[in-house]
Amino acid sequence: MHQQEMLKGNTETLLLALLEAEPMYGYQIVKEVEKRSSGYFAFKEGTLYPALHRLERANLVVGAWQDTPNAVRRKYYEITAKGIQALADRFEEWQRFTQAMNSVMLPEAT
Repeated sequence: MHQQEMLKGNTETLLLALLEAEPMYGYQIVKEVEKRSSGYFAFKEGTLYPALHRLERANLVVGAWQDTPNAVRRKYYEITAKGIQALADRFEEWQRFTQAMNSVMLPEAT
C-alpha cells in the first residue's frame, strides 16, 4: 500500500496530534509532519486544508487569523477540548489496530 493511501485515512488524526503540542499555520504543519516523519508523509494543500476545514466544522480545532511581525496574515489552527478527547479516542483505537495487525503479521512477536 502506498504511503499516500495510508495517510488518507489518518490525516485528521495526524493533524490533531500535531496541534496538540501548539497552534500552527498551514505551511508550518506541512513542514512539521515532514520533519517528524523523516519525509515519509508529505501533505499537499489539496489534502491539508480540506482536512483542517473538516476538523473546524466538527469543532475539533479552531482557526484564527493572526498578523506576523512582517505583516503577513496567517491562519493558526488550535486544538479544542473536544479535539483533545477525539485524539485520545483515536490514539486508543490506533493502539488496538496496530496490536491486532502485529498479532496477525508478526505472530511470534506477540
